Amino acid sequence: MNKIVAVENNLAPIKEYLLDQGCQVVDVDSIGGTRVDAVVISGSSKDLLGMQDMVINAPVIDARGKTPSEVWESIMRY
Repeated sequence: MNKIVAVENNLAPIKEYLLDQGCQVVDVDSIGGTRVDAVVISGSSKDLLGMQDMVINAPVIDARGKTPSEVWESIMRY
């Protein structure tokens, strides 16, 4: 099953890596009601792009200081 992962815009290398792994990648700011398997953020956003009130039923992974493969390993743990 391909995972659907929301990724912040400023994480292009991680987006590319996840696409290479067969994931469907969507922008964090366009999640809306979309079901995602994980959310990857850069760690620089305090409130996840102003969406502090949004309930996301998926793990939120902080990519700060991680390689794309480390982020992928974190996604695969869930």
